[in-house]
Amino acid sequence: MLLLIVVLFSVFYLFQINRMTYALCERKEIPEERQPKIFRTINVLITILLVSLYLEVIFSA
Repeated sequence: MLLLIVVLFSVFYLFQINRMTYALCERKEIPEERQPKIFRTINVLITILLVSLYLEVIFSA
């Protein structure tokens, strides 16, 4: 049950972060060729954050 909640939260959170990243790229007029690197970096960092959150919750409960 906890895994399902974390996965749903993570999908929603990643979607929101990607939406905000896209808005940032549009506002700062970042060139198209640099945008995939920015998205990849942010997604990897957020995924690490979410996995560490999940592990912390699992091992503290």
